[in-house]
Amino acid sequence: MRILLPILLLGLSTSCSTATTELFNGSDLSGWHADVPDADDNPDIAPSFSVKDGILLSNGNPQGHLITDAIYQDYRLVVEYRWPGEPGNCGVLVHASTPRRLYKMFPQSIECQMYVNNAGDFWCIGEDIKVDDMVARRGPEEKWGVDGNKARRILNTTDGSEAPLGEWNQMIIECVGNEIIVHVNGDLVNHGYECTANKGQIAIQAEGAVCEFRKVELTKL
Repeated sequence: MRILLPILLLGLSTSCSTATTELFNGSDLSGWHADVPDADDNPDIAPSFSVKDGILLSNGNPQGHLITDAIYQDYRLVVEYRWPGEPGNCGVLVHASTPRRLYKMFPQSIECQMYVNNAGDFWCIGEDIKVDDMVARRGPEEKWGVDGNKARRILNTTDGSEAPLGEWNQMIIECVGNEIIVHVNGDLVNHGYECTANKGQIAIQAEGAVCEFRKVELTKL
């Protein structure tokens, strides 16, 4: 046992390290591509996403999405972000698929909201998900839907989970089977199930406000 235990621990350590991937490498946007509608006819438009001093910047405008080239399933995603100036809107989209499904902008997905004071809300974009207390958190059932002006927002379960403005937040999104579980700074803020998708790309929004990311790390589950 004394001989085998270090070998076993080494094997476990190697297994864990190979299961975790830094989706943002700290240097450039390798492994990602931007989908920015305003750039279709203006290729010289200012970039919506960039890297500076090891930080991934969602520049807010022009609005669009930074999307992984790869498709992922059954994983834990750790995102560390902050608002360096005027806070606003941004989000992480999971199970992303059809580009520009909604309003010719948003890819089909489930959004995990980062809008200031609303981190952890779900937004249904062509995909759907259920939570406990659905009517209280989404509104009357007859208004539910996944397109247009339907009730696509599902409120989170906490207030006060976000760090003070300018400080770093940690959002952990676990996608396992048809469940999505979201923690913000250690608080469980949302738990959805019976999601209509269980795999897809991951996307980061540019939606009006500058947001900084220092970590986007994925561990397979």
